[in-house]
Amino acid sequence: MEINITAAAIEKINERTEGRKGYLKLKYDTDGCGCAVNGVVALWFVPEIADDEIAIETNDRTVYVEKSKMIFFDEQMKIDFSQVANCFQLKSPQQILNGHMSLIMKEKTDCSI
Repeated sequence: MEINITAAAIEKINERTEGRKGYLKLKYDTDGCGCAVNGVVALWFVPEIADDEIAIETNDRTVYVEKSKMIFFDEQMKIDFSQVANCFQLKSPQQILNGHMSLIMKEKTDCSI
């Protein structure tokens, strides 16, 4: 899998994540979508990486993808930022995977009992 991040997207990601430690992740989110094959691609900034995530090197930074969800992504993709729509976009030569993607900032939660 190959992911390219445009200069506009790099600038917005850096602006939103400035001063924070974490990892950029493409998440195939199925919450509220009915079943595992119905989902939407989301861009997350997470404090930790799970064991089942694969590191994809890009032209800017490493992006993580859940191994079990890689089937839902194309072989070549681009993360872009649209100034007009004020949102991120995930595109491939074949399709637009998500034309209105937010950068969701996930915080570390303490689940200890």
